[in-house]
Amino acid sequence: MTDFLLVAWVSALIEIRRFGWMLGLGKRWTPGEKLKLLFAGYNGTRNTGSDVRVEEMLRQIRHVLGAENTNFSVMSFDFDRTRGYFEGTRQVYLPNAFPPFLYREVRQNHGVIACEGSMFKSKFANALTTMMIGSLGLASAENKLSLAYGGEAGHMDGLIQSMCARYVHDSLVITRNVESRTLLSSMGIPTELGTDTAWTFEPHAPEYARKVLREAGWDEKTPVLVLCPIHPFIWPVKASIAKYLAGVTTGAYKDSQYRSVYFFESGSEVDRKYRHYLSAIAKSARAFGQRHRVFPILVAMERLDAVACRDIAAQIPGTPIFTSDDCDMFQLVSILRACSYMVSSRYHGVVTSMPGLVASAGVTMDERIRNLMRERGHQHLFLTVDDPDLEPKLLQIMETLVAEADSVREGIGQTVVRNLKVMARMGTFLEEVVRRTYPEFPLRSGVFSWEEYLPPLSKNLIQLAERYDSSPTVLAAAR
Repeated sequence: MTDFLLVAWVSALIEIRRFGWMLGLGKRWTPGEKLKLLFAGYNGTRNTGSDVRVEEMLRQIRHVLGAENTNFSVMSFDFDRTRGYFEGTRQVYLPNAFPPFLYREVRQNHGVIACEGSMFKSKFANALTTMMIGSLGLASAENKLSLAYGGEAGHMDGLIQSMCARYVHDSLVITRNVESRTLLSSMGIPTELGTDTAWTFEPHAPEYARKVLREAGWDEKTPVLVLCPIHPFIWPVKASIAKYLAGVTTGAYKDSQYRSVYFFESGSEVDRKYRHYLSAIAKSARAFGQRHRVFPILVAMERLDAVACRDIAAQIPGTPIFTSDDCDMFQLVSILRACSYMVSSRYHGVVTSMPGLVASAGVTMDERIRNLMRERGHQHLFLTVDDPDLEPKLLQIMETLVAEADSVREGIGQTVVRNLKVMARMGTFLEEVVRRTYPEFPLRSGVFSWEEYLPPLSKNLIQLAERYDSSPTVLAAAR
């Protein structure tokens, strides 16, 4: 019922905005103005993947459209947690009760870029998907730029899927894999194939990671094994007024409360699955450490992951923990790239480590890591979080990372460069959307190398491109 009320609220605001546009009440971009774009996402919770995605989206889109022609805003739940992020971009506060905020903020901009990775799915929270659909739908209602950039689609509850089909059909969704594109296309939603936008991210220099790892006890020689666990069984987060009222009056549900009226899944079965998952990772890592000399560390890519890291550290005493609460994205990704081997349940743990050619495997709760491993040609390097034989299978996968390290890293390098080129092509899709929506916007013209559709690349990425790019590509700018 709570999901229904939220969907109804946002849908009503879109219809009101559409009616107002028909009466001539809307305002679009006009020549001479800076193009004001709102980047709608889930920032300010210290989710490293979400923050890295948006950081690179802003850099790429500003580069393609021209900093002198644009003015960007990005949402944040907590300005303290996004301080030092998103340089040159206005940050706007995203409240828990977001529909009035969206209604007001979208109107003040000339378009919306939806930038959440898990954009159209019910796996995590229907409220988040409703916010993404609402952002795009409100922009479309006023015939403004409405673009989803590098998103993903999966199973949606019927109510959410109907809302998506109704209000995203006038947007363009650039998906980050074929599976998402196929699903959205079947719903009549315009799509193009793209990728994630984290590939161009450059963290602090390797010296930073070596320093903090030394301080944690590393001898600078032993290969580092990084584990990126999560709590995979508490999703989806659901809104519940009843639980909220019970919590206020009796203190019930305190342990499962996410924020305000939103609550995690909980119960004995959730706890049982979680214990199995933690035990499997801890025992396989200990066994691996007995066979190979490694320095294990734990990394919490999101603040919520710190609990899982501490729970595993209790089973592997002395293991250092690095969390997104204590480290910003530039620090945390630098640490990841200093590692030799990775086992991650975080998609962006894998993605952000790949430019460092870290030999990685996944233990996945959904399709994201599975799709990435398929793209890498490494279908043998992932497992699911609920696999009954997770411990022995994971130990075997870790052994495979050692035995096949060179070929695994070769596949990773090729995948990084391939995705850089796909991300560059996303820049041409962006130009086309801008040209269709605002034909008088001053887009550049000509033929460019693919690198010129990306933000300035680091020396490391340039070297990877030189090594793995066997087919130079040129891209024509929109005319």
